[in-house]
Amino acid sequence: MRELAAATALLALLAACSKPPDDPALEAPIVNTDPGAPYASPTRAFQGIPCIERAPSGRLWANWYAGGPGEGPENYVVLVTSGDDGRTWSDPVLVIDPPSFVRAFDACVWLDPVGSLWLFWAQGAGKFDGRSGVWAISTAEPDSAQPTWTRPRRLADGIMMNKPTVLSTGEWLLPAAVWTNIPPDIEQVNEKYKLGLSLERMKTLVHDLNHRSGAHLLMSNDNGTSFTLIAGPRVPDSRFDEHMLIERQDQSWWVLVRTRYGIGQSISADRGQTWSAGTNSGIAHADARFFIRRLASGNLLLVRHNSPEGMARSHLTAEISRDDGRTWTGGLLLDERTRVSYPDGTQAPDGRIYVIYDRERTGDREILFATFREEDVEAGRCVTEQCGLRGLIDRAAP
Repeated sequence: MRELAAATALLALLAACSKPPDDPALEAPIVNTDPGAPYASPTRAFQGIPCIERAPSGRLWANWYAGGPGEGPENYVVLVTSGDDGRTWSDPVLVIDPPSFVRAFDACVWLDPVGSLWLFWAQGAGKFDGRSGVWAISTAEPDSAQPTWTRPRRLADGIMMNKPTVLSTGEWLLPAAVWTNIPPDIEQVNEKYKLGLSLERMKTLVHDLNHRSGAHLLMSNDNGTSFTLIAGPRVPDSRFDEHMLIERQDQSWWVLVRTRYGIGQSISADRGQTWSAGTNSGIAHADARFFIRRLASGNLLLVRHNSPEGMARSHLTAEISRDDGRTWTGGLLLDERTRVSYPDGTQAPDGRIYVIYDRERTGDREILFATFREEDVEAGRCVTEQCGLRGLIDRAAP
């Protein structure tokens, strides 16, 4: 019995030591399902970086993050829903708002193959603490306007802001990046927000993971019960990887990464054991998030900036590839205005495509969406009755 008690005490000590003392970024936040007036549109001086998903019944879900004057420790994640195919949208039905100087940001909503709805988000101290972390909740009631959610759990270090990919073999791959050479800003946050943190305290909140940086993947072969890290590529000139993965017809993995010049790429022919050298994909784009997805037809959909001014965040355009991304056709212009960015999308069983994006994150503060079909993209204009552009989800400006 003494040996058992000693072993139990040792295991408890090791468990306690595995978690840094008083690390608020590792604490599970409250899932607020009754957020009310404090999180209403007029209170948001900043909002953007959205995602969209559709439940089996047709209920739409959209999320983004807001709070504070811009990207920083006051950020929180909001989730809204529509039961009438986007004609009207609810006020926030869920908010993730960690306490103090811990930030919730870069969220993603996703319907998995077994019918559960997931909400992922990143969480870290200040604007960036060098580590962040991928958190998740899920519900088995995606058709309900007020579903019951699981408790938050932390999946890994890093940031995930784009949808998972389900492989032809059934596994899930989540794109969770550890950013490269982004300096933590705890000291600036401490000064700006007058947090009163000592130098010693700030040191405990800063993490150097550059030796583990890259466009990594989290694999699950048990419907999200557990995840295994797969080391992804390090594409040159990337900072905020914001990567997405396509499984090509030959079952190779094609990872596309945000870079300073547009979109970089790397390919693995052995399920992530090795990766090709990161190169320019040749797809013109601004230094911003893009969206790529395989459609039910087998074709690929790409939504990117196609600005005549080059790297500008304008002219969000949808294109189709019939040859696994080697060439792109069509070109449905979703929104030609400036300061539109960060598309995300999903497809309904009847073929309709929904794409969400933001506009003027500190100006009009709009969250917008478009609906269309492949025929509209290939025609380069709306030719079907289901094509609609610039639908409004939320506008925070007066």
